[in-house]
Amino acid sequence: MVRSVTKTRKKQAKGHTSKTAVVVSRKPFKTYDEAIKYLFNRTNYEQEKHLRYNVDTFNLKRMEHLLSRVGNPHTKIDTVHIAGTKGKGSTATMLANMLEANGYKVGLYTSPHVVNLHERIMVNSEMISRTAMLGLLNRIYKAVETVTKTSAPTFFEIMTALAFMHFVDSKADVAVIETGLGGRLDSTNVIKPKVVGITNLSFDHQKQLGSTIEEIAKEKAGIFKQGVPIVTVQQDPNAMRVLRAQAAAVKAPISVTGVDIDFSHRFETSSEHGPHNRVCLTTPTSKFEHFRVPLLGIHQAVNCGLALAMLDKLKGCGFEIDNDKTVSGLAKVKLSGRMEMICEDPRILIDGAHNAASIRALMHAIGQSIPYDSMIVIFGCNEDKDAAGMLQELQFGADKVIFTRSNSLKAMSPDELAEKYIAISGKMCQTASSLGEALRLAKNAVGKEDLVCITGSFYLIGQAKVRFQAS
Repeated sequence: MVRSVTKTRKKQAKGHTSKTAVVVSRKPFKTYDEAIKYLFNRTNYEQEKHLRYNVDTFNLKRMEHLLSRVGNPHTKIDTVHIAGTKGKGSTATMLANMLEANGYKVGLYTSPHVVNLHERIMVNSEMISRTAMLGLLNRIYKAVETVTKTSAPTFFEIMTALAFMHFVDSKADVAVIETGLGGRLDSTNVIKPKVVGITNLSFDHQKQLGSTIEEIAKEKAGIFKQGVPIVTVQQDPNAMRVLRAQAAAVKAPISVTGVDIDFSHRFETSSEHGPHNRVCLTTPTSKFEHFRVPLLGIHQAVNCGLALAMLDKLKGCGFEIDNDKTVSGLAKVKLSGRMEMICEDPRILIDGAHNAASIRALMHAIGQSIPYDSMIVIFGCNEDKDAAGMLQELQFGADKVIFTRSNSLKAMSPDELAEKYIAISGKMCQTASSLGEALRLAKNAVGKEDLVCITGSFYLIGQAKVRFQAS
């Protein structure tokens, strides 16, 4: 263990020899496991069943106080900020990879993780190391304990602070920051970015963000900053009106791919790349033509267009962007838990879709990109999700459904899901008390040309990925 030793000389008493008192300042955590246990013992709203969304629960003043105690690292790096309902992680990852390929050192902060907590904090596509995480938790401990005396920082707030600290330590040129929940009160909303991106808006977290698309849009638009350019995709007209109004309120320019920005995409297939989408995006300063989208699905083509539009805005801020390098960076994108095939015999695909719009996009993308005779869907979701909306979409793609539950404290009962599904679709289904049981049922029913799809929850697909990594 490394020790910081301070020597304090005592006054020399007459007739006595000089004495030196040694004070040893110990680091709070000797091991990585101790540090991570401390982190996970913080309040974690990702696990809360009944989450209140207000300024007491999500307190930006508390976040700012915490960051001030560790030197305000969020002010020492350039950032971009991405919010939305679905596609945030995909957009952020594509943008980060394109910037990295152009020679920049790029931080990437996303959530949730699929398997490893360290997936959330990356620099140039490398996860933060255990050594770095231990060092950062030792450094932030005193700040957390000081702030705790008035209002305890949460798991997500500490993780966000650790990300900023790591990006500064790594001398990142720019950091791509994805919001967690919402936007207005999100812990990441302490930055003044170079550009803001808003991905597709749909219904999710209605209890926290609002029951209408307008309310959700207003919460997401809470990350808009005065004068900072905003880029978004085509949205529900009611959501778009809110975004434009909020942008005008903070005097920030807003542009929309396919409306204000020339953008198009097309589906094709080739012997080299198989089924895929290509995108074109043109602005007065950039011409990105026929770029191959590395992730499957039309929704990922839209996300790629947004990432390219944000890249163009950064180009306007002085970032040097080369098209050939950008293509190279895009081609290297791999994203865990997004239409990821984790087993070939039988074919098992996982996807973290967890709202109705995402399930709809997933069913369409599978039908467009993956040939199969029959698809068995293993589905589980959390109680705070729009289960009915997801099940409504699921019926149009799944030939057979097996409902199960993840290891999340918020997981919905398989029996309750089955009851809802039968009422919505009139179709039969099966239930399983665990993922293992669900997989056994699926393997007994699946043929050589069939496909098994596991979806509905990041918790569930994370369990699946760990299971097959270990096998």
